[in-house]
Amino acid sequence: MAVTAVAAAGTVFALSAVNAASADTTSDAALVATLDQVFADSRLAGSTTGMLVVDGATGAVVYSHNADQRVIPASNEKLMTSAAALEVLGAGYKFHTVARYSGKKSGTTVTGNLYLHGQGDPTMTYAQVDAVAAAVAKTGVKKFTGTLNADDTWFDHVPLGLDWSWQDETYFDNAPVSALTVAADSNFNTGALSIADKPGTAAGKAGVLAVTPANSVVTIVNHTVTGKQGSADTVTATRAHGTNTVTVSGSVPLKGAAHSSLVAVPDPTKLAIGVFRDALKRHGVTITGVTTTGTTPATGTTLLTDHASITLAQLLPSFLKLSNNGHAELLTKAMGRARTPGSAGSWSTGLAASTAALKALGVDTSKISMGDGSGLSRRDWLTTRQIGTLLNAAQARPWFATWYAALPIAGDPNPLVGGTLRSRMAGTPAAENLHGKTGTLTGVNALSGYVKDAAGRTLVFSSVSNSAPASVADILDRAAVALASSGATQSATLMQRRLNSVEVKPHVVTRKGEEVECSWVPGSC
Repeated sequence: MAVTAVAAAGTVFALSAVNAASADTTSDAALVATLDQVFADSRLAGSTTGMLVVDGATGAVVYSHNADQRVIPASNEKLMTSAAALEVLGAGYKFHTVARYSGKKSGTTVTGNLYLHGQGDPTMTYAQVDAVAAAVAKTGVKKFTGTLNADDTWFDHVPLGLDWSWQDETYFDNAPVSALTVAADSNFNTGALSIADKPGTAAGKAGVLAVTPANSVVTIVNHTVTGKQGSADTVTATRAHGTNTVTVSGSVPLKGAAHSSLVAVPDPTKLAIGVFRDALKRHGVTITGVTTTGTTPATGTTLLTDHASITLAQLLPSFLKLSNNGHAELLTKAMGRARTPGSAGSWSTGLAASTAALKALGVDTSKISMGDGSGLSRRDWLTTRQIGTLLNAAQARPWFATWYAALPIAGDPNPLVGGTLRSRMAGTPAAENLHGKTGTLTGVNALSGYVKDAAGRTLVFSSVSNSAPASVADILDRAAVALASSGATQSATLMQRRLNSVEVKPHVVTRKGEEVECSWVPGSC
């Protein structure tokens, strides 16, 4: 796949010298005038761009610009999904993966079937699957005479969300959703493979590939070649539509550092149960029968092991900071299962549960439409006022501190702290200050969250732009930096005149010409 990460030349934004004076009507008037100037940028002509700013302590509106216009939020939708999940499931919620058997046990042999029942755990890495297999072996069972059954019935079998783009099928951030899945890496990218490429022994030799999770389900075709020392790494991994074959091609520089590609698999359930079967074999457990899919019987089975995931609170940083689409959709279906326990979790039941939770938080749900949990769907519509309403109400919830900490932090270089904001607003008053969620699709830029002004006042804000002909993320950043630099008594003229105070550098990441979240192109944040 062709990947381009572009860091454009900086734009200059007006900031003022600040003091410890409390925000007052004069400073807010200066802020309003400055934000009006920001949104007068000619690049926004013809777009729909909205912003709402409220005082985090009082809820009073500080600034409103098209705040009631419906817009596509992209990954700002994850604010809605994560808050709803915390309400519906709770911060202590854990996913479970359960192994049970049917039939009779005699000595080390079970005359019957083995079932692996998944409940949507996105943290089931190769190591975690191995731990489940080890736990089965620890019970003393060495042989099952029946079949190995993959039970993914906790959720329905609709793998992809509404309006997800077909050309994105093989990207790891568009992986199919399944209740039984395995993650490719420690960032918990589910339903995908991580393929690391290393150079061969000499230029012209084939490159060396390492696949995680290691498995016997997906066929890897290695067309890589070792290039000269110092040459570019041009390796890409692609999967043909409807197949389980991944072709890796391109040049690996001699003595170069390892490089990884992530690619989605078409059937996460098949991959997960294949990895589990291989793990059982490593631990000395054999299964006579074939691997298949099947529902664990409601009665007449015996528990072997119940593996619990980390809590939802512990999952939030990888979910929000890295804008993980799979986590959003798994949580959506988990909410559906929790609210309708007799039925498989689905997008319809999950979005209904999410909508009800948001309504209870004060969001006017008649103003929003939810097509999925991640924001990939262009059937997601909301207003910046409703995002602002959620952000403001969240401050009073018991889970707020955990949620706030899990949001990306502007300008922090640590990937699991700064997340999708690690390369944005560095060196400005917003750096190490603003906690917010990005949203990025071609034609969509969003930034919403919390920032403290120069007087220490918390400002809650939401900004979303649709239909600009090119990325306008830097304009939203400029508006956010204006919030961080406000709060001191100053005139609008003074605030707008100091144009050389801080440079706001655009950071645009594209993939095959389409703008995406930087975390969806490894190494681009």
